[in-house]
Amino acid sequence: MKTIVLKFGGTSVGTIDRIKKICKIIAFYKKKRNRVLVVSSAMSGVTNDLVNKSKLISNNFDIAEYDVLVSTGEQVSCALIAGRLKHDGFKSRSWTSWQLPISTEGPHAGARISSVRVKELNNYIKKGGIPIITGFQGINNKLRITTIGRSGSDATAIMLAKFIKADECIIYTDVDGVYTTDPRDYKKARKIKKIFYDEMLEMASLGSKVMQPTSVQDAKLNNIDIKVKSSFISRSGTLITGSKKSFSNQIITGISSTKNDAKITIVGVKDKPGIAASIFRPLSKNLINVDMVVQNISQNGKETDLTFTIKADDLKKTEKLIKKNKSISYKKISFDKNVSKVSIIGVGMITAPGITYRMFQALASKKINILVISTSEIKISVLVSAKNVKKAVAVLHKEFKLD
Repeated sequence: MKTIVLKFGGTSVGTIDRIKKICKIIAFYKKKRNRVLVVSSAMSGVTNDLVNKSKLISNNFDIAEYDVLVSTGEQVSCALIAGRLKHDGFKSRSWTSWQLPISTEGPHAGARISSVRVKELNNYIKKGGIPIITGFQGINNKLRITTIGRSGSDATAIMLAKFIKADECIIYTDVDGVYTTDPRDYKKARKIKKIFYDEMLEMASLGSKVMQPTSVQDAKLNNIDIKVKSSFISRSGTLITGSKKSFSNQIITGISSTKNDAKITIVGVKDKPGIAASIFRPLSKNLINVDMVVQNISQNGKETDLTFTIKADDLKKTEKLIKKNKSISYKKISFDKNVSKVSIIGVGMITAPGITYRMFQALASKKINILVISTSEIKISVLVSAKNVKKAVAVLHKEFKLD
């Protein structure tokens, strides 16, 4: 008898009719004599509504109360799912994170799951019950409710799969798998049957919204295979795994692009040891994530130009921090919000020469100018004008035979 963790996202439980439909999916696995555990997100739109309410109450809403507030959405969906399963003749009950408990470490709104008490849960499953557990949340050592970041229900499902030693973890969402690029932006994108953890981690961190990066990281660290499937249509999904069995010899697995980047260039910075640290220290303290970084040294070796990217939402705060930073001097500073990052990802590029040339040549053939470049073993990212993103994705998709 297999133990299966099923996770349903917000769109999957977005209406009463959709909840009735996913209960049929749960029943399908249960009737095959599996032990089934369910993790649910809040109904789509509920968490956003709660966040908006907190903003109307205060422009500096207490972060601990924020977690208490936004965690209520999952409680509603779990109760509705359990209620429907009981209506259909199954033994089921809802479980909030503190009832297990799911223990977390770290700050409010950004905690990580450290342990899950599963003794009572396992007993309930062995007796034929279907537990419905609130995703996205836990409890800290002060007995306060914590949340683990938006889309954190994936992480809940993965960590529960670890602690109950599940045979499968299946993430049900509104798409039928992971695609070579966003099919909404490029119609020739195709579904990937299998993808390595590292590739999925790169795609998630570079803009793919199918999985949260921290969830993929949790799966990799705990060696838990994940299947991504659609709750709307019955099709085979995508397997996210570390196993090298049955993988194709495809060099590039996917292409990601972002829509919320900004480029900052600081010109004529006095070049001395520690200058880059002086620039980035206040950004780090204010939780501003710096991504691509390029530094050019002047011919006289006394000055440098520093270019880096951040999220566009952080642009005003970053500008303010740089301008009031008394530990650096520079000639001028410029900002550009009309930029996007396009990345090719694939473990195959580790052993395949000429990938960089092919990427740059393909972009040049469409007269797409590259502003910034960054690389890793399995990724090459370029910053381009936002107006060229769709064109860049299309030409790279074709160049690496992903159509």
